[in-house]
Amino acid sequence: MIIILNGEDKQVDSDTSIEQLLQVLDLGDKRLAVEINQQIIPRGEFNQYTLQERDKVEIVQAIGGGGW
Repeated sequence: MIIILNGEDKQVDSDTSIEQLLQVLDLGDKRLAVEINQQIIPRGEFNQYTLQERDKVEIVQAIGGGGW
C-alpha cells in the first residue's frame, strides 16, 4: 500500500505498524515524534497503530544541542 511519508509517496506492506515503519527506515532507536493525519501518536502506541492506505505520516527527529 502507499502512504505519504514526509510529503512523498512510500510503498509499505499492509498491516505495517509505526514501529515497523521506523525499523525499516532505521529510525527505531532515535528520539522522534510521529504524526499521522495531523495527529501526534504517543510513542507507547507505535507498536499498536497500524498504518492505512494514503495515511499522511510526518516523522520529526529531535535534535539536541545548543546551550548557554
